[in-house]
Amino acid sequence: MIQQVKPSLDPPANGGANASIDASPLLSVRNIEVVYDEVILVLRGLSLDVPRGAVVALLGANGAGKSTTLKAISGLLKTENGEVTRGEIVFDGERIDGGDPVRTVRRGISQVMEGRRIIADLTALENLRLGAFTRRDKEVARDIEMVFAYFPRLKERTGLAGYLSGGEQQMLAIGRALMARPRLILMDEPSMGLSPLLVKEVFGIIREINRDLGVTILLVEQNARAALSVASYGYIMEQGKVVLDGAAEALRDNEDVKEFYLGGAGDQRRSFKNLKSFRRRKRWL
Repeated sequence: MIQQVKPSLDPPANGGANASIDASPLLSVRNIEVVYDEVILVLRGLSLDVPRGAVVALLGANGAGKSTTLKAISGLLKTENGEVTRGEIVFDGERIDGGDPVRTVRRGISQVMEGRRIIADLTALENLRLGAFTRRDKEVARDIEMVFAYFPRLKERTGLAGYLSGGEQQMLAIGRALMARPRLILMDEPSMGLSPLLVKEVFGIIREINRDLGVTILLVEQNARAALSVASYGYIMEQGKVVLDGAAEALRDNEDVKEFYLGGAGDQRRSFKNLKSFRRRKRWL
């Protein structure tokens, strides 16, 4: 556990350190459909809310549409020839679907991409400065020290970021997102490729960032156990739509979630080789 005192963003994004969760949603996704290449329907009437100051988990198997959901929010669908064709995305009372990604960052939304997407030919420090590209204030240096307080190993690494370990690259990706002073961070698979020990460390820091800075987090993750350990609420997706949602504690206790996502099939091991996905959805609907 990091023992250093961490400076907070000034002014606090939504209430300061240890800010309580506001019941009003900071982000609302309302019945959206997303189509790629004008043909492929990926999201099918997806709706979810992210309260201010909360950590919300978005769970599901590969291909469920989790990453597409984040890209619809951040505006990155355009880079993959995708678009929101129905519904709306509202951030802090303003509709943002179809918007420009740079403007989305300026509004206070940062995305930590799947696979980290750090710039390998830049140093860790240069990557952090790149994260502040939308800013015009004079406090970038102070916020870099804040990131180093959360991730002290990054301060020790002076070489190119491409030579960092997988865990250090993930820390750098999160730190780079913080440099934009976001009110909402979209995190896509932060545990991917990490050892169990590093997963525990990274999720512990995610919890600290939410608690200390009051930053709201929408967390896409296949490691349901880790995600629900830091989230207050969760949604489970299948085939482009939400099939189950509820408080994190309720989801952890749900028998279907235990069976399919938490590895809790009970004393008798069950084979799902021939299980049809529609049967699983039917049990939840």
